[in-house]
Order: sequence, then structure tokens, then C-alpha cells
Amino acid sequence: MNKNTLVEQVDVCVIGAGHAGCEAALACARLGLETVIFTVSVDSIALMPCNPNIGGSSKGHIVREIDALGGEMGKNIDKTFIQSKMLNTSKGPAVHSLRAQADKNEYHKAMRNVLENTEHLIIKQAEVTEIISEDVTDNGDGITKKIVGVRTFTGTTYLCKAVVLCTGTYLKARCLTGEAITYTGPNGLQAANFLSESLTNLGISLRRFKTGTPARIDGSTIDFSKMEEQKGDERIVPFSFSTDPDSIQKEQVSCYLTYTNEETHNIIRANLDRSPIYAGVIEGTGPRYCPSIEDKVVRFSDKDRHQVFIEPEGLFTNEMYISGMSSSLPEDVQVKMYRSVKGMENCRIVKNAYAIEYDCIDPNQLYATLRFKNIKGLYAGGQFNGSSGYEEAAGQGLIAGINAALSVLGREEIILDRSQGYIGVLIDDLVTKENFEPYRMMTSRAEYRLLLRQDNADLRLRQIGFDVGLVSKEEYDKFLNKKEQIENEIDRLKNTFIGASSSNQDILKELNSAPLAKRCSLAELMCRPELNYELIKAFDPERSPLPSDVIEQVEIEIKYEGYIERQLRQVEAFKKMENKLIPSDIDYDDIESLRLEARQKLKKFLPVSVGQASRISGVSPADISVLLIYLNLKK
Repeated sequence: MNKNTLVEQVDVCVIGAGHAGCEAALACARLGLETVIFTVSVDSIALMPCNPNIGGSSKGHIVREIDALGGEMGKNIDKTFIQSKMLNTSKGPAVHSLRAQADKNEYHKAMRNVLENTEHLIIKQAEVTEIISEDVTDNGDGITKKIVGVRTFTGTTYLCKAVVLCTGTYLKARCLTGEAITYTGPNGLQAANFLSESLTNLGISLRRFKTGTPARIDGSTIDFSKMEEQKGDERIVPFSFSTDPDSIQKEQVSCYLTYTNEETHNIIRANLDRSPIYAGVIEGTGPRYCPSIEDKVVRFSDKDRHQVFIEPEGLFTNEMYISGMSSSLPEDVQVKMYRSVKGMENCRIVKNAYAIEYDCIDPNQLYATLRFKNIKGLYAGGQFNGSSGYEEAAGQGLIAGINAALSVLGREEIILDRSQGYIGVLIDDLVTKENFEPYRMMTSRAEYRLLLRQDNADLRLRQIGFDVGLVSKEEYDKFLNKKEQIENEIDRLKNTFIGASSSNQDILKELNSAPLAKRCSLAELMCRPELNYELIKAFDPERSPLPSDVIEQVEIEIKYEGYIERQLRQVEAFKKMENKLIPSDIDYDDIESLRLEARQKLKKFLPVSVGQASRISGVSPADISVLLIYLNLKK
């Protein structure tokens, strides 16, 4: 029996130092709370156990939102990227997404340095084995327990007022490469084997999920001349609104594109019986939208090839990440499989591909604040909530950390709704929908995506970050100035008119644009597809110079004004439903006209608003009508 009687007193304990844990701990500490962040290894702080990049389609939106709220991920990748690219630029601005290759080791070192030098924040390498709670009387809010502390493997007790669980993929983790199974966390790091039992004892329902990662190949054994070079953007756009774009223009490292082929697919098919996935060895459910190469070959049997991106892991290593070829096949099969790909005929594997299984929760047990419904002071974020991806994890960690801190400080917690950000969509989907696989964010999940662009994340969320206390007065004033410049310039363009003079018609002809039939405003002129803010300068020579980010907003707001106004009307209707709150003491069994399935789902999810109730699978529009009538009668 461990006789350690050491007791420490803090305000908040954050368990896990991955992307979610870092954001949660920084939020709490920056709001003045004494915070300790626990990790099984300090080498796992902001670790990238899978792909060496930040951002990407929809994920880039989340990173921008994290930054707007006062988080760290955007700043950190701006310091440590080795290639940057804006994706989907051939499409509309709603789906433009920034993506950057990271130097994985430098990203970890830079984030650790931030944590180490943040006031009120302690880093502790220790495994938390127990969450300590007390029973409390249910006062109609459903709370039956409250958090009082945590206990580590060595027996030390940390008394606290709130705990944020950001355990990632470490709980009872095991890694599988064919028949070989190691009981470790990602990248060979120690698993957390004891906390799951404590969570179960608290009444928390756990499930098993799976994810995986491809092999790392020695770059000196790859023939890049047989592949297609993928370069970064000429002009680099930063993730953080605080980063000066001129300060990050630098030489970039290339990635490369190659493809699997029929030989690759035959090798995989011939060895499916040795894959833990198909042999039934793996218990957990994997992500549908990030399948292993085995899954791709089986599910998309009509495809004769699949893309494979070769991505450098950093400037000071030869390791290459083989994106698109995640696998759990045995090592001997992996060698044959990777060597069948063009350009990798003589490659050497540095780290085998593997699948990893781990414990996580059904996020339906959480409110949109990311607090457990029946436990005061217990919050959760990241892959522990059944999501996938660094960015999704960081976004949840930030919200969980903010709300844990606000709760301790006696302030009102925040909820981002679906009309405010991708983080709001992500959390709402997690807590209101039944997710049977790791959740991945996609632009198609956001119904108001024209409003939730990556370029305007600060205009949407900076105010909230400032009100919470994570955005400085200096950054806030900078934001207000930008907002004023945008509004003034849009107003000016709408109220500056030009006539159908011969000189104007000549300019339009040179710009391959139709002649004017009558006078029009510069804003109307800019709405023409072939014209933009820069080109109409010919009609507006006296204009004052403006920053590029201001010009970008002016152009989007004017060109897409009609579509934006339509979505704003949709949001207005959405807000009405979100503002119709459901009392916490409601008894759904009293609503006789509710269908049995709807009653069961509403009792399980405990929605806080009619809007949230309407998004629960199994609750029909007719059920919502019944609920509204009941609430109006009760009022």
C-alpha cells in the first residue's frame, strides 16, 4: 500500500498535455488560477504522434478560432512551420483553409517553452490514477458529485476545485502491428492504465475507439525524382491574427505526391487475414473519414490507385511521414507494401505503422460547456471526448479550460453555438448526436459556413476572447481598429459613384468588363466576377492604402453580400430556437403527447434549449412542436 501522504493545493488540475491539455492549462493559468498539468512524459507535451501538420480543410478554421479566442496553437505553428499552403483557393472563401507542415520536434519544444514560462502553471510528470469527488445533494440541477482533487500513482494528492480530462489516446492504450501488440501509448510512450477504473467508479461511461498512423520512412532511401513535388505558397499567410505576415516569409520545404498501384493492393489483399482489423483482434471503432490503407483497398475496390503524400517530419531529421498509408499490417507486409510504391522501391522503415486502441467517453454525458452533466467541476476535451485530430482537440481543450476557470472564478460559463464557429459546431455535434466513431470536423458539417470563414474568425470571436480575459487590451484595440477600417471602407465604396463617361468605359473595356449603362457605386462595380478591389482602383485613384486583411474582408463582404444576408436571416431563426431554454427540472414523462423514443432521447441528452433538442437524432419536428406547446403552457 502506498503510504505517501503528500498533499498539494491548486485551483485546477489538467490531466494530459497534448493539444487539448496545453490549451486548457494555458487558459486556466492565464486567467490567474493556480494550475497543474499532468503528463505521463514531458516529451509528450504537444506531441504530434500522427501527421506532422496543423490545419487543413475545416481544421484550419478551428485553429484560427482558437487564436481569436486567445489560444496558443496558431501562434505556435507560425513559429515552427516548414511549409504553408492555403487549400481550396479555386473554390469560394467559405472553404479556404490554411494548412502548415510542422517541424514536429520544434513544435513540441516551442509549446513546452510557453507552458514552462506561463505564470501560475506547473508541469508535473506523473500518472493520475484517481479522481477524488464528494457526493452532493441534487438541487434539481442533476449534480450528484463535485470534484475535490486527484491522486497520482505515487500517492500524492492534489486538492483542487476543477479537473479537465484531456487524456487523448493514452487510457488503457495498446498499439498493434499485425500480430505484435505493445501495451503503450502513442509513439512508444507509457499508457495510463489506472484512471479508467476511477472514471467508471464515478459513473462515467467509457468506450473503445481506434486510430492509426503510417510508417515513418528514412528520406535518404526515397527517390523523390519519381514523385510530384508539392511546394508551399509563395506568400505565406499566418495562422495567428497576432503574427506579422512579413515576419514569417521564409524558404519552405517541399512535400511529394506519389500513388499506390495494383501491386500494392494485391499485397494488402493477400495479407488481410493478418491485419488486426480484419482478424477481429481490434475491439475499438476507427475513424470512417481517415481510413487505413487496408480499409481503402477493401472499401474502394474500384480504385486502381490512392494518393500518397510524402511529408517531412522536420528540418533536423530524415524521417518522412507517409500520409495516406496508415496501417496495422505486420512489419514484413509493410516493407513489401511501401516498397511497391513508386519512388519508395528501396525505402527503409524507421518506425512501423500501427493502430492504437484507447478508452474514451460517449460525449453525450457532457453539456456544451464540456462539463459532465452530473459532476460539478469535471470537464473534458480532445480525443477523450471521442473526436479525432489535433485541431479538434485543441478547440475543445480551450473551451473546457475556459469554462473550468470561469466556474472556479464564479463567472458565467461560455457556449459557442453553431452560428458562431466551427468549434461550436464540433461541440454541439459531440454532445447532441450519437457518434459511434471518432468525430472528424468537415466544412460540410457547418450549415452557416459562409459566415464561419477562416478569414473572419477574429471578427466573430475576438470579443469573446477579450471578455473572457485571454485577449490582451493591445490585441483587442488592434482588432477594433481593423473592424472600423472594414466598416468605413465598405460604407465609402457603397457611397462613391462613377458615371458612364467615355474614359470610364475605356477602362472597363481594358479590364474585359461590360460597359456601364448608368452611374453605379464602386461596390456595385466590384460585384462583377471579373473585377476586384485592386482592379477598380482605376476608378478610385485617391483611396487611402489599407492592410491586406482589411481589403480581403471588404471584398468578401461586398461580393457575397446577398448570400451573407440570407445566412444571417437563417441564423436569426436558429437563435430563436436556441434562446428557448428548457428548465433543468423538466420531467419529460409528464409530456404525454411525446413519442416514447423522443422521451427516452431527451432524458438521455438533457438538452438545454429547444434548438439543441431539435438536433437530437430520434426527436422529430412533431416532437419539438409538442415540447414547445408544453413549455408555453408551463410558462
